[in-house]
Amino acid sequence: MNNAFDNFCNSLSEYGISITDTMKKQFNRYYELLIEWNDKINLTAITDYEEVLMKHFLDSVSIVKAIDMNSVNSMIDIGTGAGFPGIPIKIVFPHINVTLLDSLNKRINFLNNVIDELELDNIEAIHGRAEDLAKKDYREKYDLCVSRAVANLSTLSELCIPFIRIGGNFISYKSDKASEEIESSNKAIDVLGASISSISNFTIQDNGRSLVVINKSKSTPKKYPRKAGTPAKDPIL
Repeated sequence: MNNAFDNFCNSLSEYGISITDTMKKQFNRYYELLIEWNDKINLTAITDYEEVLMKHFLDSVSIVKAIDMNSVNSMIDIGTGAGFPGIPIKIVFPHINVTLLDSLNKRINFLNNVIDELELDNIEAIHGRAEDLAKKDYREKYDLCVSRAVANLSTLSELCIPFIRIGGNFISYKSDKASEEIESSNKAIDVLGASISSISNFTIQDNGRSLVVINKSKSTPKKYPRKAGTPAKDPIL
C-alpha cells in the first residue's frame, strides 16, 4: 500500500503538486470511505487501492495540465457521482469554493459523509439536476465547471456552460478517443456562448486522456439548458 501511495505522490510531483501530511490522510480516508460505502451503493467499479489512486484521484487532479488552478476561486462539478473530480481537486486546492452536484440523493449522503470525515471547508453537495439548477441561483456564478460524467460533449456543454461566468471555463474529462465527439460539439458550444480554447492529451498508466477546455465569452441564451432530459435525448448538433 505504501509503495502505491509513494507512486501516487511522485506522479503528483510530476504535475507540480506537492501535498501535505493532512492531504495524504484525507486521500487515504477518502479511499476507505469509498470502499465502505461501495458495498451499500454503487459508487465505482474500480476498488483496488492503487487503481483508485491513479485512475480516480490522479486523473481528477490532472486538470492542472490544462489550467492554473491557483487562479480559480469557485468551481462546480456536474454529475460528480462519488466525488470525482471535485473532492480530489478540493483536497489539493483547499482555497477553492466547491459545489458538487448529483441527481441521486444516496450519492449526496455519501459525499456529505466524506466532507465531514475529511473536515473540508467551503464545499457543498447538492441534490438536483443541472437543467433545473442552471436556471436559478447557480447560473453564471462559477469560475470553473468540471465534469467527468459519461455523456456526449454536446449534451455536457448544455448542462455545464450555463453555470460559468463570462471569462470562465468548462473542462470536460474525456478519453483520447473522443476527437470525433469533440468535433461534433462545436455548434452546441458556440450556441451556448463559448468556444474550445485548448485540448490537452496525456496518459495515466497507459490510459489515454483528454482535457477539453471550453472558454465562455458571452452570456448563455436564457432558453438553455432546456428542460430535464432534453439535452441528452436531443443534443444541439
